[in-house]
Amino acid sequence: MQRIRKIYCRTFQTAFKIALPFLPYRTPEIIGSVKGIPDILKKKKCTSVLIITDPVIRELGLTKRLEKALTDNSIPYFIYDKTVANPTTANVAEALSIYHEHECSAIIGFGGGSSMDCAKAVGARVAKPKQSLAKMKGILKVRKKLPPLIAIPTTAGTGSETTLAAVITDAETRYKYAINDFPLIPRYAVLDPKVTASLPPSITAATGMDALTHAVEAFIGNSTTYGTRKNALMAVRLIFENIDAAYHDGKNITARRNMLHASFYAGCAFTKSYVGYVHAVAHSLGGEYNVPHGLANAVILPLVLESYGETIHQKLHKLAVAAGISKPETPSDESAQAFIQAIKDMKQRFQIGDHIPEIKDVDIPKLAHYADKESNPLYPVPVLMDKKELEQFYYQLMDSMQIDAAPTDDSSNVQEQL
Repeated sequence: MQRIRKIYCRTFQTAFKIALPFLPYRTPEIIGSVKGIPDILKKKKCTSVLIITDPVIRELGLTKRLEKALTDNSIPYFIYDKTVANPTTANVAEALSIYHEHECSAIIGFGGGSSMDCAKAVGARVAKPKQSLAKMKGILKVRKKLPPLIAIPTTAGTGSETTLAAVITDAETRYKYAINDFPLIPRYAVLDPKVTASLPPSITAATGMDALTHAVEAFIGNSTTYGTRKNALMAVRLIFENIDAAYHDGKNITARRNMLHASFYAGCAFTKSYVGYVHAVAHSLGGEYNVPHGLANAVILPLVLESYGETIHQKLHKLAVAAGISKPETPSDESAQAFIQAIKDMKQRFQIGDHIPEIKDVDIPKLAHYADKESNPLYPVPVLMDKKELEQFYYQLMDSMQIDAAPTDDSSNVQEQL
């Protein structure tokens, strides 16, 4: 990255870090069961509620306990269940129409990060009916109070129940962007392990490693606080202690509960300290190819950590100690290598590969452009990289067969269009 741009990025990040103590972050109130939701809605005098979820969650019957709780308390509800992975502007428009049609006064995001992001975006459109989501892209563009927003995570990974971000994909261009503002932080987070008990092992693994990525990227960045470091370390410890148990025995309620809390702590860490290039690359892949976000993070994480080199060895040492794979007296470089290897071993145990087969060589300049645009200057990464340097990760994510089959056309035309 050019020197002038580096100075600009670091100045921006430093200013944001200085402002952190004065910004209106809040931690959602934790509710232990969906059965506690009716009392909240009555307290807020909500007459009807929109539940936003996805088809799989609905088919699995995971919303039935919530529906029964609402019915038993005579609270009308309406369900939008067409949210897709990497929710689109079309999803938001459809859900918003239901909200207005039935005069709802509260929103429940029920599912993974996609459902919660869709719910946040719907809330933003309710708060600002004359403004498009694209106009809210970036930082602090909402600035209006949302309807009461309740998040019920069915996966222990996204941390969306704690964050100020909603990541949306434009239905026409497939461009994926984030809306970041404090009103998007849910008022309540329902950490109910019974909701996650039927989660398949593959999703348990991918979303658990998504939470791990949140904690790691928040911890190794340059905008940490005492609180975010504490949350990140706690999340890493809980993940290493519980993810295998949750993977092998989905009915292990203790492991499921601990993973939900790990995801919550990781979310609290990265909503203040932000993430890094793992997320930027993953978001570009999700937007272009619909690659599930948690899976993309899991695949990418070791590559990015290795690229940072010794700049993060001391921080990885602390994470390794928290994870129980290293001792305080172990040299930092050994601990760092052990931690990265532990992530690779975790991927192997969970049958998560090292490549993203959807990547096309001709798309890489565009993907790297999106990653660069998202991350710089916002993400306080240990080592700054521009779009040309970010391209290395996409090539590493292609396997040898993809590279051999890639067209040899000059991609300069694509580069010029960007």
